Amino acid sequence: MILHCVFCNFSDAATAAQRQAILSELRDFAMSLRRCLSAEFGPNRDFEQKTQGYSHGFVLRFRDADALAEYAEHPTHRALGARLCALCTGGADGILVYDLEVPDRRSR
Repeated sequence: MILHCVFCNFSDAATAAQRQAILSELRDFAMSLRRCLSAEFGPNRDFEQKTQGYSHGFVLRFRDADALAEYAEHPTHRALGARLCALCTGGADGILVYDLEVPDRRSR
């Protein structure tokens, strides 16, 4: 199973409505794909104060690396990703991505 973790450093010019809209659209698109198992997003509470600038994030859970590739290569993802980049400080440099391979604990 792959956890696709994305953290966003939104620019000051990105409104709350724009942030909510793009994250909602990314979640909804991901969940429209058969092999996306879950999608969550929200503000970074940064309780340990270790993530300067990354105000929001989302985590998508995919069945496997092929499912993540299907998402990443899809034209809708590319269009949404371009919109997300436009809202972040420094464009794509304002986005941090981690893809974690984790055991699938659902079958236990």
